[in-house]
Amino acid sequence: MAAGTFIVYLRVGCSLCDAMLDELEPYQGRPGFRLEIVDVDSSPELVALYGAKVPVLMGPEGEVSHYFLDPEALERALPPR
Repeated sequence: MAAGTFIVYLRVGCSLCDAMLDELEPYQGRPGFRLEIVDVDSSPELVALYGAKVPVLMGPEGEVSHYFLDPEALERALPPR
């Protein structure tokens, strides 16, 4: 994963997933922050890895948070300004 790239593993129709996406919106304009969205139901392997844990925010170094956004963990995972 490229530096500054974050992935949200989610399910369509998941209220916690929608909430995390809303909370990530202000970060979208930050230089060096790129967000990819992946529906875990698109792959049996992803369902096995993340199905019971969505949403999961992964950063370049691994998991940043799951269920709820941890803004402090996200700030630590972001590239320096």
